[in-house]
Amino acid sequence: MVTEYSFLLQSIAWPLVLLLAWFIAERAHEVWHVPRVTSYVAVGLIGGLVNLPGLTTDVPGLPFLANVALSLVLFELGYRINLRWFRHNPWVMVVGLIESVVTFALIYWVSGWFDLATDLRLIIAALSISASPAGIVRVANELRSAGQVTERVLHLCAINCMVSVLVLKLVVGYWYLNTSGDLVLAAFSSIHQVGTSVAVGAVLGVAVPWMLRQRNTHERGVTVVFALSVLLLTTAAYGLKLSPLLAALTFGIVARERRVHLTNAQRDFGTAGDLLSVFLFVYIASLLDWADVGTGMLIGVVLILVRTGSKIGCNLVAARLSGITERKGLLTGLALTPMSAFAILLIEQSRLYGFAPAVEVLSVMAGMMLLQELLGPVVTQRALLAAHETHVTKG
Repeated sequence: MVTEYSFLLQSIAWPLVLLLAWFIAERAHEVWHVPRVTSYVAVGLIGGLVNLPGLTTDVPGLPFLANVALSLVLFELGYRINLRWFRHNPWVMVVGLIESVVTFALIYWVSGWFDLATDLRLIIAALSISASPAGIVRVANELRSAGQVTERVLHLCAINCMVSVLVLKLVVGYWYLNTSGDLVLAAFSSIHQVGTSVAVGAVLGVAVPWMLRQRNTHERGVTVVFALSVLLLTTAAYGLKLSPLLAALTFGIVARERRVHLTNAQRDFGTAGDLLSVFLFVYIASLLDWADVGTGMLIGVVLILVRTGSKIGCNLVAARLSGITERKGLLTGLALTPMSAFAILLIEQSRLYGFAPAVEVLSVMAGMMLLQELLGPVVTQRALLAAHETHVTKG
């Protein structure tokens, strides 16, 4: 009887938690205007805390499903990137690259205060460059935000993510070189993964719009085709041991340039996208170990302060040069606060591909991830509201 009861709990754990997360998120958003993704994370954290059977155990297929969910968001982020803007205002690209370098350097330096190994410090610094596309895009869509700060935040988020993946792959290559002494293996693991991921995403970004132009596809059909293409891309990336996240972002950027348009109603990929978003944030939160959260809270707070200060400082200093006011530069830096979902999946991906330090990194960064997951979307929401670029209506 006990065995049957335990099996029942394990079977219904995920559907039950996802339903509960959705209900709480809708209620909290309606009453207190809390970003829905924050509530999803809170439910996942509580599920992990009580060690709910079936939620905190390794279930085959869940990491893949989480990557599909985030890849859809990254495709949408890429689809909102206008490469012409970088040509007309190159300072946006410059700010993104400089801020990435400054963040990496500061986090690497500060993490040295905590007596961490060089490999771990490099990985933490590489991950800290990134902003969370899932958190930022979902909050922006939730608020129907559009304007100078919103577009700048989305473009800088894309730059941060690309640089973070590139630097992390270089760190992985450096680790392979140190452990195996094989320069060819180290170079191949880094250059191959980055180059091939971008190439596969770009090929799909050209092929899919070409296919859509061969016939008059209605708006809903366009959404389905892009969603299935992202699923194909993620599956292929897993099989070839590439980065599905980098490939999906590239796919979105190239598809945007091929002039096949998604309407506002198609953002978040409809009901399926909403469901995957609930799952993504609950899953990410459930990966955190509360014992690690407690021991890593001090370093987490310090790293968050340094990372946030870097992003705010760079955007503030370069505000006038890049064509915005100092106030908008400040709000742009604040809106880039979330980082956890993208970073955690990068760690999980690296672990699955045999990168041994990945497990220890997640343990060290657990406190940082928890705070970023819970508070990051709230900071983004407040920053966009303060920028007066939201278009939400009551009811």
